Amino acid sequence: MTTHQHLVDPFHIHVPDADLDDLRRRLRTTRLPAPLPGDGWDSGVPVSVLETLVERWAAHDWRATEERWNRWPQVRTRIDGQTIHAVHVRSEVPGALPLLLVHGWPGSFLELEQVIGPLTDPEAHGGRAEDAFHVVVPSLPGFGFSTPLEEAGWPTDRIARAFVTLMDRLGHGRFAVQGGDIGAVVAPEVGRVAPDRVVGVHVNGALGPFVSEVGDQAAATLSALEQDRLDRVRTFQREELGYIALQSTRPSLVGVMAADSPVAQLAWILDKLQAWSHPAPAPAVDVLGEEFVLANASLYWLTASAGSAAYVGYAQGGAWGAEQPVSGVPTAALQLAHDVGLRFAAERENHVVRWTDVEDRGGHFAALEEPGLLVDDVRAFLRPLRP
Repeated sequence: MTTHQHLVDPFHIHVPDADLDDLRRRLRTTRLPAPLPGDGWDSGVPVSVLETLVERWAAHDWRATEERWNRWPQVRTRIDGQTIHAVHVRSEVPGALPLLLVHGWPGSFLELEQVIGPLTDPEAHGGRAEDAFHVVVPSLPGFGFSTPLEEAGWPTDRIARAFVTLMDRLGHGRFAVQGGDIGAVVAPEVGRVAPDRVVGVHVNGALGPFVSEVGDQAAATLSALEQDRLDRVRTFQREELGYIALQSTRPSLVGVMAADSPVAQLAWILDKLQAWSHPAPAPAVDVLGEEFVLANASLYWLTASAGSAAYVGYAQGGAWGAEQPVSGVPTAALQLAHDVGLRFAAERENHVVRWTDVEDRGGHFAALEEPGLLVDDVRAFLRPLRP
């Protein structure tokens, strides 16, 4: 490992007052359509839900969000022609293990807020000092403050190599990596591009491509839990693929609409925050927290990143679904109630040494919905793997 810390610049979040004033002005002059019959989630975000959230968003205190996050050190650096932003919190515990945390869509680095403290300072959060981590939370290229997106072609292996370079520049040699959603695709790829550096890979949610069909022999061995997950993947593919089709083929169209209308931006991501949080009938604002939902929408709006996030996350051809070689790096998966991962399928591409099923709690956003479970599972997995 070679450190290049002189290439890393400190970063401090501060959005111009004019941008915040413009956001509030647009929210206060929002024009919503007449509700469709039923005004339900089956046709998109209900207009009645948006009416309430627009009012709350106009009153949201982005400066308080900035102040809270600016208490943690942040950096920006240029890697492979792209600006990369990261939160970098060093633990005060000697011998702490560096841990790279990779977010997904429609989230951002903001979704990891609740786990940074317990991971870096475990004793202050009911843990043991020997479980301490130095935490690095990058923004994916094209997301948040890793914008604007400057070049085409950011498949998972390129993102993984960029994040290994980021760890170099921050002075971290051996490290672990954790991810959810897109992060659950990037994290194993980090292990593949740097197997000599990565001590362990942990994901929450599906590990590898979604599986919707299995052969008769495999089907006969499925547990009731696995059969339910298989059925839910089929339902997802039948009823929810519209957003993938649009983002993967027309990311610029998504970007233009969301860059000019904050309510379009909010509705576009709230649709999936609602669908993927648990339990499904509960409002996502309650499950994930109003602060996150509104701050996350603000981040996408203020950085005008809906299009570039769609481009990196989905407009990658076959990059997300191509079969990958097994890296040999020990890998763990946490499957909460909403998740649909199947261990036998994950083992085709990963050296799975730990698999945790939680049948009654949690959705797709583990760090927001079940931060304690996520932290405990990461600690337990990596405890025997620390250098």
